[in-house]
Amino acid sequence: MYIEEYRQKCVSADEAVKVVRSGDWVEFSWAANMACLLDEALARRKEELHDVNIRAAVLLKPSAILESDPLGEHFTWNSWHLSGRERKLVQNGQAYYIPIKYSEVPRWLRENLQTDVVAIQVSPMDEHGYFSFGVTISHYAAAIEKARAVIVEVNEDMPSIHGGYDHSVHVSKVDYIVEGGHRGLPELPSTPPSEKDKIIAAYIMPEIKDGACIQLGIGGMPNALGQMIAESGLKDLGIHTEMLVDGFVDMVLAGKVNGTCKQLDKGRITFSFAAGTQKLYDFMKNNPALAAYPVDYTNHPCNASRNENLISINSCLEIDLTGQVCSESAGSKMMSGSGGQLDFVEAAYYSKGGKSFICLPSTYKDKQGQTRSRIKGLLTLGAVVTDTRTTVHYIVTEYGMVNLKGLSTWQRAEALISIAHPDFREELIAEAKELKIWRQSH
Repeated sequence: MYIEEYRQKCVSADEAVKVVRSGDWVEFSWAANMACLLDEALARRKEELHDVNIRAAVLLKPSAILESDPLGEHFTWNSWHLSGRERKLVQNGQAYYIPIKYSEVPRWLRENLQTDVVAIQVSPMDEHGYFSFGVTISHYAAAIEKARAVIVEVNEDMPSIHGGYDHSVHVSKVDYIVEGGHRGLPELPSTPPSEKDKIIAAYIMPEIKDGACIQLGIGGMPNALGQMIAESGLKDLGIHTEMLVDGFVDMVLAGKVNGTCKQLDKGRITFSFAAGTQKLYDFMKNNPALAAYPVDYTNHPCNASRNENLISINSCLEIDLTGQVCSESAGSKMMSGSGGQLDFVEAAYYSKGGKSFICLPSTYKDKQGQTRSRIKGLLTLGAVVTDTRTTVHYIVTEYGMVNLKGLSTWQRAEALISIAHPDFREELIAEAKELKIWRQSH
């Protein structure tokens, strides 16, 4: 029924990107959904375009747009969340970060932001005329509502994903279709957990009970926890998360997850975008256990917190002695982004029986090879506060775990110093005294 409309809208990538005009804002890609043919075609138009703003995130492979215009004379790359590639581009002045509270992004697109063109990768059209957004749902539906033109690049290897809602677009809402053939998906290798990651994860494991609902961030520590859960005696777990990662697949295949205790999307694995290895993408393909939603559903604390015993596990870069958490910058140098961390810190605490854990190794090495504490009297100058001190629940290092809820400033300082590296505790006590937040109770 929809084949004729599909054929009428099917064009080459070069033809499709002619719809982009100077001064446009283009919602382009997120992680594994980058439209490679459209990226290359838009780069070829460089000389005839000026002041084109690209909005994208989590760049997992090189972009022809960026490589064609290293000085940013024609395109400006604006990222919702920085990958390692984008981090370097920001430092070189080739890209810019968009500070976000991830759950609010669809509303921003509908009410605040200019979106002229949407250019994204999708799965092949089904018999009902729908293209699945595949592994990234996020905010695409909201962007499509506002766009002057919608281009989809069909990747035969993009898995079709079950919803939820707003996880697909109908051919009638699409202006141009570009067939990309079999192109695979860029992989995000799992970060192997360090010994410190394993120790930190071991502190959290006893806090997870049968029937808990799990949200994991990205990195070695959440991976370690995922492995421990898969090897544990836990049962009847649920998943409600922003990002779906390989660790969740291990938990499901080990028989730990069935979602029967969830209050929201009972029996389903709720998520908004995914990035990982081919194992993850194969697991997702036409899997009826999944429920893909836009991020204003998955991340909104009022929704996520409806699941009882919500356990949120995320990492950070540093924390000060009052409990302010920085998860996105090293001083003023942007490293990643805020993403949905604050959303789930709030959601887990609102959840009946829920708990939020922010994890960090106690130390790091600076460029000179010197060991530094990640627990500091004051955050590094320019550091971004991702989670305010009033929202933070549990903080975990390899030296222990503390609950900051309800503690006064001196109690917070004492608690955090107790889980700092021993080599830095006296120094931190001296800083706490100078800051007038030290009262030794023992």
